[in-house]
Amino acid sequence: MKILLIIPAYNEQENIKNVCLNIEEYNKKNETKVDYIVINDGSKDNTLKILQENNFNHVNLVHNLGIGGAVQTGYKYAYENNYDIAIQFDGDGQHDINCVPNITKPIIDGQANMCIGTRYLDKNSSEFQSTFMRRLGKNIISFFIKLFCHKKITDPTSGFRAIDKNVIKIFANDYPTDYPEPESTVEVLVDNFKVVEVPVSMNERTGGKSSINVWKSIDYMVKVSLAVIIDSMHFRKKGERR
Repeated sequence: MKILLIIPAYNEQENIKNVCLNIEEYNKKNETKVDYIVINDGSKDNTLKILQENNFNHVNLVHNLGIGGAVQTGYKYAYENNYDIAIQFDGDGQHDINCVPNITKPIIDGQANMCIGTRYLDKNSSEFQSTFMRRLGKNIISFFIKLFCHKKITDPTSGFRAIDKNVIKIFANDYPTDYPEPESTVEVLVDNFKVVEVPVSMNERTGGKSSINVWKSIDYMVKVSLAVIIDSMHFRKKGERR
């Protein structure tokens, strides 16, 4: 099966080279062919220069579109190049390339249309468990998804997720821009696609700084919870009109 890693990157000059080299080393070691595409989302640092100098496969966005727009660009690329599975994969070094078989297996076996990698199903699978505020936020968001979509998702904000061809086509055409991970999960659940989670290992970012602080975390969890409620009703009505 053709598998593509979609790597959104904004100002990741400290991490992106290692991320790409790790993927290439993984393919060489395991004799696999997991393709990747880095979406340089209008970075203001040397991310683009590093991608060009090392001939890493990439698409350069002249203007910053945000995570949603960058990832959708990757899904468009996956759709146009007929990939069977697309995996969102962070450009900051937090996601473990060795977990790709875990996150693709349910799709390959026909058990899921979307598979979300989570560090919360099996805490022994990942030493890095994130901050208290992030864990609180994901629990609140998870509660509202369960309430309105009738499915427990332990890590609704995880950016490590794989989707099949059916969902690639949908996301290439229309993908949330405000809170893409939880909102896209809601859409997939409302459309009655199969969503599962698997334990994965995650690392702390290896360089640079996260833009998330306590107040942003609180603001995020409130707005995402409201978005989940509104989206569940919107996508349900949208489905009824089809």
